[in-house]
Amino acid sequence: MPAAAENSGRRRPAGRESRSSISAEAAVHVAAFRGALRAFLRNSEQIARAHDLTPQRHLLLLMIKGAPDRSGRATIGDLAERMQLAQSTITELVQRAEDAGLIEREWSDHDGRIAHLRLSREGERRLARVFRSHDAEREKLLEILAELETLSSGSDEF
Repeated sequence: MPAAAENSGRRRPAGRESRSSISAEAAVHVAAFRGALRAFLRNSEQIARAHDLTPQRHLLLLMIKGAPDRSGRATIGDLAERMQLAQSTITELVQRAEDAGLIEREWSDHDGRIAHLRLSREGERRLARVFRSHDAEREKLLEILAELETLSSGSDEF
């Protein structure tokens, strides 16, 4: 019998796991983390829809308002990077949001090819409604993350 077939049925002694496997404890922590993120995203999508925004449009408004430089403006390139979508997809999403009166373009004084996007009054109003409705969901996610941090503080696998 070949050595590979001979060894395939063997089990490692308790407590000794191969380098290609993870511990059950680490898997539990990562699964809980991923589950909490997925629940947050699903609830976020439902809240956005309840306020007449698609999940993508909600994310677009949030990414513009929440620009890292705190300007409340973003370019299509910025949004493509932050939302991890193709620039053509962002362009289409921006056009639909602009047509719906949720965002406005401000052309750059320095480079006429660049448009800075900002929320319109209606975009601000709709984002604020959805944002306030997320308070409990954000709090729940923070509690779960804090619990996972406490559980994993002794584990080097998480």
